[in-house]
Amino acid sequence: MALNLKVKNFAQRILPRSIVARLDPVEDLIESEVRDIAGRMESGQIILDAGAGEARHRKYFKRGRYVALDAAYGDKTWDYSNLDLVGDVEDIPLRDDSVDYILCMSLLEHTRNPRKVLLELGRVLKPGGILAIVVPFLWEEHQIPHDYFRYTRYGLRYLFDGAPFRLEAVSPIGGFFRVCARRSVAVLNFFQGGWRWILFALLAPFFGLLLPLILHFMDGLDREKNYSLGFRVRATKLQR
Repeated sequence: MALNLKVKNFAQRILPRSIVARLDPVEDLIESEVRDIAGRMESGQIILDAGAGEARHRKYFKRGRYVALDAAYGDKTWDYSNLDLVGDVEDIPLRDDSVDYILCMSLLEHTRNPRKVLLELGRVLKPGGILAIVVPFLWEEHQIPHDYFRYTRYGLRYLFDGAPFRLEAVSPIGGFFRVCARRSVAVLNFFQGGWRWILFALLAPFFGLLLPLILHFMDGLDREKNYSLGFRVRATKLQR
């Protein structure tokens, strides 16, 4: 169960962006990663958005060539008509060493063989090219039934062991209190539909806004970040 899309879009329209970022730190991080890679792109370079979904990141790439790849079955409500390639990330229809950057945003949890996917991404990425990944850890099931894995920082390092990459960063997305903040917002999922919308309207200011913001500012208390929503990964393909 997920928050009603119309409600979510309405909240994003009326709330300041700084507040929205604190309420949804994973989405904020994904946008930050995409903007950073877009800022590095040069004319003539190619970026592969692996697991692009509706290709919503295309708007950020004014320079170079953006290539959106997806299997086009993860979410029945999505519009996959903007994809450049429809296919499996375990068998990408691109040549070896053909792209300069790869985005892999919330994809690996939806793949049956993430190790094979990582090696395939390494095949198509040019030596010295950058791979940007975001994966979930303490996260609800989504795009059911195509949801197979969650990742710890140690699992990610194991996944990259022997792959043609140099790991530059494995960073947690928040800690214990940010996890609690997301769980607070998730409470509202159970008050959607029929007469329950009345309770939704009463509870939303507290569970959907006030409490998550308080928890966000408490997150600095968790120094070890053993509880995390997920991880940001940056890797560079090794030179041959």
